[in-house]
Amino acid sequence: MKRYAEPGYRFRLRSPSYGGRVGHPGYAILPVRCRRMPHDMTSIARLITHLRALGHRYRTQLILAVRVTVSAVSSLALAQWMQLRLPLWAVLTSLIVTQMSLGRSIKVATDYLMGTFAGVAYGGALAILIPHDSEWSLLAVLALAIAPLAFIAAFKANFNVLPITAIIVLLVPSMQHVSPVGSALDRMLEVTVGGMVGFVVSFLVFPSRAHALTTDAAADTLELVAEALPQLLERHCGGHQPDIRRINAQIGALLTKLNATGAEAEHERSARLTSGPDTGPLLRTLLRLRHDIVILGRAVGCDMPEPVQARLAPLLQKIGVVVGDFLRASGKALRERKMPPPLDALEAAFKAHAEAFDAVRHQGLTRGMTSEAVERFFALGFALEQMREHLGEVHRVVGEWASR
Repeated sequence: MKRYAEPGYRFRLRSPSYGGRVGHPGYAILPVRCRRMPHDMTSIARLITHLRALGHRYRTQLILAVRVTVSAVSSLALAQWMQLRLPLWAVLTSLIVTQMSLGRSIKVATDYLMGTFAGVAYGGALAILIPHDSEWSLLAVLALAIAPLAFIAAFKANFNVLPITAIIVLLVPSMQHVSPVGSALDRMLEVTVGGMVGFVVSFLVFPSRAHALTTDAAADTLELVAEALPQLLERHCGGHQPDIRRINAQIGALLTKLNATGAEAEHERSARLTSGPDTGPLLRTLLRLRHDIVILGRAVGCDMPEPVQARLAPLLQKIGVVVGDFLRASGKALRERKMPPPLDALEAAFKAHAEAFDAVRHQGLTRGMTSEAVERFFALGFALEQMREHLGEVHRVVGEWASR
């Protein structure tokens, strides 16, 4: 009976033969083996679930990996079919042009092709006009080719390819025994093939629009501000000290990402590849919200007298809850291109605080506070009033994106 106590067994009432006699009226409790999923099947199911979660989490990165792979293989196949002298440069160019979004691919392809053609023209002209049969003459021509182009690239980082292209045009003829003109033409053809393949793959294979990435980044910023605001206001209500530096760093990192994707979205709009709205108002509105958070962070540490705190603390907590809900709902509406939530609860919360704030000031309840505390107290009121206006702009901008 000991082994029947192991996992996988259960007991069932049966009326079998008992004591050698069939049909005994009593019942016997007999162990029955349970059916369980094999251990290997359970492990496979867990692995599939884990892989699905990872795929959903890193969907954008996986799509980029697939797109880059297709671009590299396609450019190599096309370069071999065209019998290019150095298919390597076609593959490398396709890798450079294939980016996370279509807008970034447009920008990178334009800069890279312009820099390559300029470098080919300058390096080819030097190679043709200045003889460089000896080692010293080759060194002199190489220095003459690199110096001015590196000076130009120092002012415009997107032209870093200029000196590289000039070096290739100058040195490849001595390695492969081709003329400078042939080297320049080969370089232009290889880069054109790679750039064309990279752009076509970015447009056809799981294309990612920069406008969609912009809305995701903006929604993430709104959610982060919604999380940070109650923490800052809680300190004024007697709560713990928030990590202001971490909050500002996180919001700043998201805004940096948002500025980059916004610029890529504008490239798509310029190329008529999308009909999305202008990203400028959205970026400026979120930047103003970030400034409000910074001012609130500087106002943290205002030790209010007990009568003042008794009046304002519940109202500040109410603002934190209402604004947080509004920003989260606005972020969700922005992702789904829906209308933003109404401003009624928001306006009521800010109006109640403004009236109580004015009453505290007119009744002279701040006279017993230190000068530093008074400064922080009025900075808090100013920051909340500014945030009230900027939240109205958030409502307007999200509505504009929903209408497009």
